[in-house]
Amino acid sequence: MKIVKGLCGILLILFALAACSGESGADKESAEYEDLYILPGEDHLKNLRMLTTDGENAEAYWGFTEKMLSFQSKVDGLECDQIFVMNRDGSGKKMVSNGKGRTTCAFLMPGDSAVIYASTHLDNDACPPPPDRSRGYVWQLYDSFDIFVSNLDGEIVQQLTDSPGYDAEAVVSPNGDKIVFTSTRDGDPEIYIMDIDGSNQTRLTHEKGYDGGPFFSPDGKQIVFRASRPKTPEALADYDDLVNLGYVRPTALEVYVMDVDGKNMTQVTDFGKASFAPYFHPDGQRIIFSSNINSETGRNFDLFMVNIDGSGLKQITHNETFDGFPMFTRDGKHLVFASNRANKKRGDTNVFIADWID
Repeated sequence: MKIVKGLCGILLILFALAACSGESGADKESAEYEDLYILPGEDHLKNLRMLTTDGENAEAYWGFTEKMLSFQSKVDGLECDQIFVMNRDGSGKKMVSNGKGRTTCAFLMPGDSAVIYASTHLDNDACPPPPDRSRGYVWQLYDSFDIFVSNLDGEIVQQLTDSPGYDAEAVVSPNGDKIVFTSTRDGDPEIYIMDIDGSNQTRLTHEKGYDGGPFFSPDGKQIVFRASRPKTPEALADYDDLVNLGYVRPTALEVYVMDVDGKNMTQVTDFGKASFAPYFHPDGQRIIFSSNINSETGRNFDLFMVNIDGSGLKQITHNETFDGFPMFTRDGKHLVFASNRANKKRGDTNVFIADWID
């Protein structure tokens, strides 16, 4: 089991990139496939296809036309994650980041002709060093991450953030007018929102703890995200110590929802485990997310779905390793996610796409 480096979608934990098979995207997605990758109990999934076949691939997110996916990958000798796009059937894979530094958290812009992502390349062309694992399993919030816009030829056309500290985990609103992201510019990792051109950057969260991995609701009026809320003196001391060093310990994360202006924040889950990568179902009333709720070792992550009020928890996947970073198409008919299932070698994570059975 291997942990993917790059902290977006969250817990960039041993994930895998999935596969979508077919002739020409949607034309062949209605065809029947042998469900070789579906495990017992995964009744909501049908025609599960693998879109990537090797390496560390994750955070595959639909573009606005839903004909294309952006994702991050460490493959073919890359020293750290770079940003790629591919067609929804897995064809046409292409690196669109500049190949410098470490990158994470890509999302296609309106029109699917450009992509936003976070990168450390302004600080150094080389990959930054990995986090210090002597402190246990921690994420590193590299303060050299800023958010950029690139065209699909790999040319950076705009820098959206330029603050001291970590700026990453950016996604675009369904209306294409706003971007929500995570930043440590004020010391604590908080969620911010800005206009699509990078203007009017505004802080939304203000509580002690890591707030990150935000996504908009289908109508753009709410934001779902993951957060830690250390309470005991010991937990608070550990949190402050790590944040001062640019680290976060993602072992206790819960799913939260708030209005797009930061008001009416509510906690959805309360498991005391690592729940992350939440995404709204198109009905706006349910949330799919990844969690190690049922893992005795803490290493097994599956997909779960829960109502927005925290009721009706249902396990979606039953893989013994990792499933994460789920995202629905707008019509709710297809789900893309990353998984370690059926990997060629230990540590590989691939992108998969499935028909969704409600």
